[in-house]
Amino acid sequence: MAGRMVGLGIAAAVVVVDQVSKSWAVSHLQSGPVHLIGPFSLRLEYNPGFAFSLGTAYSSELAVVAFIVSLVLLVSSLRTRSTLARYACGLIAGGALGNLADRLFRSTGGAVVDFIYSGFWPTFNLADASIVLGAVILGISLLRQDRPNHVGL
Repeated sequence: MAGRMVGLGIAAAVVVVDQVSKSWAVSHLQSGPVHLIGPFSLRLEYNPGFAFSLGTAYSSELAVVAFIVSLVLLVSSLRTRSTLARYACGLIAGGALGNLADRLFRSTGGAVVDFIYSGFWPTFNLADASIVLGAVILGISLLRQDRPNHVGL
């Protein structure tokens, strides 16, 4: 049973790390961006929509969808036999819950805190990175389904 709980543990860790990083960004980036290296910098922005600031008029609906998707993924992480799929579900659910926490508990009017800026990609946060990484891992897990002794979602 402990192996099946790994998705829940990953999701919880992602939420904690994401929220700590966003709190740091809000408290340290108010005065302006901080250049890191090359095109990368830390720059505080607030995103009321979802990916790439799309759907800015639907913050409430996005919160409901994020909650439902997170629940489905967490249940899936408990039911799947695939270790990769468990990791993926935990990463995606944790990222969705991290951004949902911003919408519900930060005084940002339903916006999500973004702070990682590359110059060639929209500004994002660790929850967003977790969702993308989880989606890639889930894709790999699904591709591996055809192998003997492997059961995916």
